Amino acid sequence: MAFKTVNAVFLGAALALGGCSYINDTFWPSLSGDDETESADASDIPVAPGQAAVDQGGSPTEVPVYAPPPPAAPPGYAPPPAAAPPMLGSTDFSMAQAPPGQPTGTFVGGKIVQLRNDLGNLQGALNVHNNELQNIRGQTAQHTQTYYGLIAAIQARLQVGTTPGNPVLTQQWNESQVQIELLGNDIAHMNSLSNRATSDAAMIGFLLESTRAAFNLSGAIEEDHRQLTILEDDVNRTIVVIERLLSELNGDIKRQTEYVAREHNNLTVLSLAVKHGEFFGTPLSTRIAQVTSMEESITSTALEEDVPFSPTNRRPLVVIRFDRKDVNYQQALYTAVNRAISRQPDAAFDLVAVTPSGGSPTQLSINSNSARRSAEEVLRALSDMGLPAERVKLSAMSSGEAQTNEVRIYLR
Repeated sequence: MAFKTVNAVFLGAALALGGCSYINDTFWPSLSGDDETESADASDIPVAPGQAAVDQGGSPTEVPVYAPPPPAAPPGYAPPPAAAPPMLGSTDFSMAQAPPGQPTGTFVGGKIVQLRNDLGNLQGALNVHNNELQNIRGQTAQHTQTYYGLIAAIQARLQVGTTPGNPVLTQQWNESQVQIELLGNDIAHMNSLSNRATSDAAMIGFLLESTRAAFNLSGAIEEDHRQLTILEDDVNRTIVVIERLLSELNGDIKRQTEYVAREHNNLTVLSLAVKHGEFFGTPLSTRIAQVTSMEESITSTALEEDVPFSPTNRRPLVVIRFDRKDVNYQQALYTAVNRAISRQPDAAFDLVAVTPSGGSPTQLSINSNSARRSAEEVLRALSDMGLPAERVKLSAMSSGEAQTNEVRIYLR
């Protein structure tokens, strides 16, 4: 007997609800089906209490929720963050200020003196910008080094195994959060400096136009034109220096902004790892980008958005039974989803809250609400692991084969 299916709905709005334990039925398409059909599907994935079944691409296998610990790290080993910090520019843009002009007694000579004074002021401002840039670079390098060391220490401890919510790692994670915020402040200072340097670059461009226009003024002597030629060369050199400063500074801003954005995602995943005392790996969003870059020729096998979800003849990628409190499923979930993304970079997932179909109406209602809360918990875990919200659709169904509330993840 075929399932009656309803299109699943993107859960972007659900994520905005954060820690809410209930989502209105509008976000929960119901999937009611025949018990015999469901039995054929669910029986393919045997799941013991407190375990998650994971599809590894072959015959169905049972994978414990508690993932086996990774090999012990060698002495002194400290894994780096998911993305190494970018290099900052190192050029010193200081320059000697141009000497004042020598009056010649002509109108043009007086104009040259004024232009040279303007140039000296702008070159002085450029030196101030350079000093500020070097100070920002020093601060950024210090903040990056501190952050890098903290993350490496946390990851090394997680690699060899630790206790859930280890207070030492929690403190290090909090310090890492402070350092990443300081890096964000450094970027803000760079942006402010870039704006001021851009304004001065425009003034130097105007000064060059004024210098060239002075050649056409009447009443000049040969000495005036000689000084104007020297002044034009000095202005051009200043333009070259400030343009290089802006180019290098804007490159630093771009790289630092991308790095801080990535590390915010890394910290979210690392927070989840510290909470459970086990190392997960890079955020799933980063993994998606890495695999997509390496496997650009892979053809998508995901269903179109308007194709309704149906579990018929589909094997769950992961089945999590919530038959007790504090089911530790995160590592198995991360491993399964990461493996799926490695095989199919554009993979999307159906997350289904499953409740037993037997019982009184009151018990059915209680089970349904509990299963939905469990599905929301799994959805938040996936989000914390870096999986984009648009890759997941959430729905609910009942099953005569289910003995307790379950959450199933299907690959689309």
